[in-house]
Amino acid sequence: MRNYILDIRTATSHFPGIGRYVTNLASALAEQLRPDERLTLLGHPAQIERFVAEQRASVISLLCDDSPFTLQQQWRIPQLLRAQRNTAAVSLYHSPYYLMPYRPGLPTVLTFYDLIPLRFPAYVSRRARMLFRFTAQMALCTARHVIAISEASRRDLLATFSVSPERVTAIPLAAEARFRPQPRAAVEHVLARYSLPAEFLLYVGSNKPHKNLVNLVHAYAALPPTAPLLLIAGPWDARHPDARQAAQQLGVSERVRFLGIVDDKDLPALYSGALAFVFPSRYEGFGLPALEAMACGAPVACSNVSSLPEVVGDAALLFDPNDVRALTEAMQRLIEDAALRQRLRENGLRRAGTFSWRRNASATLDIYRRIAG
Repeated sequence: MRNYILDIRTATSHFPGIGRYVTNLASALAEQLRPDERLTLLGHPAQIERFVAEQRASVISLLCDDSPFTLQQQWRIPQLLRAQRNTAAVSLYHSPYYLMPYRPGLPTVLTFYDLIPLRFPAYVSRRARMLFRFTAQMALCTARHVIAISEASRRDLLATFSVSPERVTAIPLAAEARFRPQPRAAVEHVLARYSLPAEFLLYVGSNKPHKNLVNLVHAYAALPPTAPLLLIAGPWDARHPDARQAAQQLGVSERVRFLGIVDDKDLPALYSGALAFVFPSRYEGFGLPALEAMACGAPVACSNVSSLPEVVGDAALLFDPNDVRALTEAMQRLIEDAALRQRLRENGLRRAGTFSWRRNASATLDIYRRIAG
């Protein structure tokens, strides 16, 4: 019997992207286990509850209240793993985050996402950069194998840290099944909830500096005053008010709406209702919002850098995120050209269909089985 331990402590609102990754991976793994395989989920009781409720005999719980940010995880989790190993044939431990026990006592798989603290040093303190580099290197030294979420992320990782290429595999993410074109009634219901017009341009994501929202606002301000509303949805970090200030200074604050965090269940309808989805990020480990938008049938325009071209393929309008004029022209084309929007919509739906959590879990299981030997 093989027993794979997956750490799901990051399945919290503090880790929106990583949490989505680990919960989708856990569900997809459980569906593909062989009769001689078990999946143990290590995490808080509330995190594990949804999986226990599904009554999957192949899924076991291992309760742990320690946050990834606490020092005590360095000795408490290895103790839990040792106790588990003494009662079952434990094959490996999979950490989806670089803040992890660095001597877990088991062969370890690590998932790595991006190098934002090192790629954008101006927005991160020197102490934070040093801590990231040190803890990331510790995690990489601990791991027997590393999963990168895109080929671009894999290249960045190999170029920055001392890791053998054969130890790093790129396994792309996917949009959840709920991200699909929504019925018009569902779209209208969500538009009414947020008091939105029938036509709008949409961005979904944080306002962190690498997301490039200042350039997005400047590019939008260059459009005619009749352009549809620009809706910016996602968590707002008060340390980075530049985009909101730019909208005020450019006189477009009434046409640029900062919606804040949107209820997760409303996102498919929001994507489906958008005239176009615009994603001007300067750097992404993967770029899941662009894929979710395509899966919902939204025409997409996005940056031509980092992982985004490999995610969207030929199904999006690409632009240089540092060229404000190019971004304005991309939005203008999407607003004016209905045939282009329809072509991107069709291509986007096909492209999104090539990604799935089942494929992600299957590739992850291949790594597990190779390590379990």
